Amino acid sequence: MNDTGIGYLQELERVIEQRKAATAAQSYTASLYAAGPSRIAQKVGEEAVELALASVQGDRRRTLSEAADLVYHLLVLLRYHDLTLADVAHELSQRQR
Repeated sequence: MNDTGIGYLQELERVIEQRKAATAAQSYTASLYAAGPSRIAQKVGEEAVELALASVQGDRRRTLSEAADLVYHLLVLLRYHDLTLADVAHELSQRQR
């Protein structure tokens, strides 16, 4: 995982998919999957609120950190439902029409 551009997110999707098979003790990602969609959705919501608050407070560093947390948890939620960022991009592109 050396790419730090947008391509990194596709690599992160692959890592998340691989970690689904791990035990909860081995991987935070696996522990989220073991807890189920309600817990994953809760984490997405928590991170979204934390991001919003950091943004309103004008804390640039924390905004970035919370955005990263939100994107990670969003990817976990998407992969839980067998969706990808490419699916999201396709959906967004359809809205342009």
